[in-house]
Amino acid sequence: MSDRLTRRPGLGRQAESLAADFLAAAGLRIVARNWCRRGHTTGELDIIADDDGTCVFVEVRSRTGDQSGHPLETITPHKRARVIHSARLYLDEEKPSATAYRFDVIAITFWPDRPPDLIHVPDAFQISGS
Repeated sequence: MSDRLTRRPGLGRQAESLAADFLAAAGLRIVARNWCRRGHTTGELDIIADDDGTCVFVEVRSRTGDQSGHPLETITPHKRARVIHSARLYLDEEKPSATAYRFDVIAITFWPDRPPDLIHVPDAFQISGS
């Protein structure tokens, strides 16, 4: 296994921790981290937060450096569909009392010689065609 692949899970956890801390400092209440549903229909969500009654599904994307592009570039139509599917599973299973919901993205770029860059994109995408 490559060194990059062995580092990735730790990097992902670090990115999610930075994202959760950022959201909490911005006044959002973290409801769940790494929510998943296994079985016939699976789904995973990085962070679920409450923003004054709005249920916020947060996808966290990270990269080391910029050699492979920016982490926001990894939010493909397929990735958006997977997050939306997972959010529907969460809403069906957990039945939060939220009055609205949205999908945010947090992109984090880690650098070897400086602190990470963090970009928060509130309401980054929406459900279309439904």
